[in-house]
Amino acid sequence: MPTYKYTARDQEGKNVVGRISAENESAIVAELRKRNLMILSVAEEKESAFKKNVSKPRGGKRIKPEDLVIFTRQFATMVDAGIPILQSLEALSEQTANPTFKAALVTIREDIQTGGSLSGSFAKHPKIFDQLYVNMIRVGESGGILTTILERVAIYLEKSERLRQKVKGAMIYPAVVVSMAMLITVGLLVKVVPTFSQIYASLGQKLPVMTQMLIDFSNLLQHDLPFLIAGGFVAVFLFNKYKKTPAGHIQVDTMLLKMPVFGDLICKVSVSRFCRTFATLSQSGVPILESLDIVGKTCGNRVIEILVDEIKVSVKEGNSIAEPLSKSSIFPLMVTRMISVGEKSGQLEKMLSKVAEFYDEQVDTAVEGLTKLIEPLIIGFLGIVVGFIVVALFMPILSMTSAIK
Repeated sequence: MPTYKYTARDQEGKNVVGRISAENESAIVAELRKRNLMILSVAEEKESAFKKNVSKPRGGKRIKPEDLVIFTRQFATMVDAGIPILQSLEALSEQTANPTFKAALVTIREDIQTGGSLSGSFAKHPKIFDQLYVNMIRVGESGGILTTILERVAIYLEKSERLRQKVKGAMIYPAVVVSMAMLITVGLLVKVVPTFSQIYASLGQKLPVMTQMLIDFSNLLQHDLPFLIAGGFVAVFLFNKYKKTPAGHIQVDTMLLKMPVFGDLICKVSVSRFCRTFATLSQSGVPILESLDIVGKTCGNRVIEILVDEIKVSVKEGNSIAEPLSKSSIFPLMVTRMISVGEKSGQLEKMLSKVAEFYDEQVDTAVEGLTKLIEPLIIGFLGIVVGFIVVALFMPILSMTSAIK
């Protein structure tokens, strides 16, 4: 019988460290909960095969989130219906259209057939099944509640994907309008302005400053457009290169959170994702420190990831989760107070879920407000640009008309 080392916290807030021999991790979790201990971490004394698999991951290309949502929902339904896992994976692999996903499912089925665990087989494909997914499956396997866990994962993925689609949908409209505005502007500068430029050059008249600036910019686009496009690609490449550095990642994510209009939306999405992921892992019996580690890596923002690291240090030292959050400008006071109440009352998962649901609604409101705000701004900007071009082109004509009169 394997021996597990655990770290927990008693009702007085003191850390308790010990060892228990048990058949599996779920038995230890049940025993510690009977003792009214809050589990921080549980680990087998020797390195498990699962951890070895995770430390040397291999996987295929990234698949669409919708594919993973559909697979998880169907897998949960089939397992709940009593269909064996191997048969379920075989049926799902046959009906999967994505060739990368299909190959991964075939490999997973073969691994399980040769004696591997479901979570260990999933862990070999980290580009498809992330750390959260694998840990949830591991909990479901060890606790004999795989159906419940799969349904919970499916719900989590569906809500996360719905949130992502809302934000993506809000960005599509302004992106399309801005792109069209840029194309129209470039078309005017490259096709229309040169015609007027030739007419004014033949007259030999001194042009107004606005008109001369417009013609100079038009000439620049005509002669150096390929170089400008190449320069734009180089700038984007260098920006992405800088963003991948530790300092650049932090600086870019900090700027995103402080952006006018968009920063508030990004912040609300981040808070919702943090609370929903943390709640889902806690409800499933994943130890707090392990949950925080996964939350930090899946939050999608380096600033919040650093904050999660501070929370982990606070928890290890015997302090609360809410304390580091209260010092941060990212999480509103209402969120930190609800988390604090949840910790003290033993209903942390419930409070996190409520916060996530509340901020999902806030994201809906923010997206609607953003769409209403951006539309007049873009139309106004387009009107100014086109108006400037029209006025600049016709100013010399108006000047000549005035002189003739």
